[in-house]
Order: sequence, then structure tokens, then C-alpha cells
Amino acid sequence: MKYLLALVMVTVLILLYRNWIRASRQRFLDQFEMPAAVVERAFARHPELTPEQMRLVRQGLLQYFRICVAAGGRFVSMPSQVVDDLWHAFILFTRQYEQFCKRAFGGYLHHTPVEAMPTRDTATEGIRRTWRLACRMEGIDPGNPQRLPLLFALDAQLGIAGGFIYTLNCKDAATSSSGTFCASDIGSCGGDGGGGDSGGSDGGGSCGSGCGGGGD
Repeated sequence: MKYLLALVMVTVLILLYRNWIRASRQRFLDQFEMPAAVVERAFARHPELTPEQMRLVRQGLLQYFRICVAAGGRFVSMPSQVVDDLWHAFILFTRQYEQFCKRAFGGYLHHTPVEAMPTRDTATEGIRRTWRLACRMEGIDPGNPQRLPLLFALDAQLGIAGGFIYTLNCKDAATSSSGTFCASDIGSCGGDGGGGDSGGSDGGGSCGSGCGGGGD
């Protein structure tokens, strides 16, 4: 009996510690300011964007990082090309990015292009997870969304060439050109997820997933 009680107490303490760690990482992300040099590098790749639009991209990347924390180490796909470009720019500042990862994730968050994913289903599972967590963060019903979460809306909103385009209307996705995906179908989509790496993907696949992070 004493052994069982001790085991329960240890389990509870472990869960409380994990929740505390996760909450502290989310607080760090809430207060984090993207280095100006990183934003300038991303701006150079997208000179058509205004400062206000670039602010939305920064918010999108922070939302993705929060999703990575909430996923607890499981793989999450990146649904936005322009946000992925900012992530790429951040990674190039290796010291700052490494320090950031230690604070935000407890270790290095690797960028994994679709070609390097361990299985064909990794991208699809990752985009489902990203969708569910992004919807939860914004109070959206993932099975019956009335609007798109920021990460899934940005490429279309900003007119990003070659971006991942999501629509709430499945009929629009079915009749439009390649690269448009039905958001409400993501939770039940099948196939390999398609997509490409963030260096310039073509956005193929049934769910619109590209590169991602976590799951190491």
C-alpha cells in the first residue's frame, strides 16, 4: 500500500513538473521579441510585404512555436510558406536560435523538409496536429471551422506566391488550381500530405503540409 501511494505521488509530481515546464515555456514565448536582424532578412525575401504584414508573419511563427510546445515533442507540420521563410531566417542566426530553442523547447527544434521525414504519413499526421492545436488556441471548432487560424490563413491573406492556400469551402478547394486545400477536411484527410521543404515547395498533397519540426 505504501509503495502504491508513493508511486502515485511520484506520478503526480512528474505531471505537475511537466505542466510547469510547459507553462514556463509558453510564458517565454509570450514575451519573446523576434530579433530585428532576423525580420530584416525575411523582409529582403518578401519586399512586397508592409511592416504591418510582417508583424502578422512574426505572430504566425510564434503561434507555430507555441504549437510545438503544446505538442509535447510530437511532430507538427508548417502550414505557411511565408512563416516558414521567417523560420529559415531565424535559423541562420545560429547562436540566437540555439539559445531561443533551449528556453522555448528545452532543446534544439530542427527544421525537417518533407523529403527527410521518416514515413509518408509523418507530414499528414503533423498537419492534423497543427490544425487541431491552432484551432484550440483560437477557440475554433476544428471539425466545423467558421474561420481559419492565423497560420492557415496567412499565405492567402498576404498573397504569397507558391504559398499554401486553405479555404473553408471544400467545393472551392476541389475546383481551384493545385495548392488549395479544404481546411475542414484536414482532421480526416489521408494520403501522404504532400508539400515540400520550406526553401520553395510546390504545395502538393491532399492536406497541404510542408516541412515541420519536433518529433526528434
